[in-house]
Amino acid sequence: MRVGTVIEVEEFPQARRPAYKMVIDFGELGVKRSSAQVTVHYSRADLLNRQVIAVVNFPPKQIATFISECLVLGVYDDNKDVILLQPGKPVTNGMKIG
Repeated sequence: MRVGTVIEVEEFPQARRPAYKMVIDFGELGVKRSSAQVTVHYSRADLLNRQVIAVVNFPPKQIATFISECLVLGVYDDNKDVILLQPGKPVTNGMKIG
């Protein structure tokens, strides 16, 4: 699990449930793409430049027309909507979760 910063966010209308396509900068590990069903709690503007925590060593997975290269982590609220995990303070992209 590593920390990265969201550098691009797009709508993902082809997804089964409302989702965004995100491009995330993981520093020395490079830039990876992910989709996330977080539209209930976050707008595109909320996500841009936000640090997130993701699993970066899963194999790529095709979701509709999109290849997801990492899994952004979150917690389900009472309605089963995702709230993203993030560091409490800014850290360097690519840092390991310990």
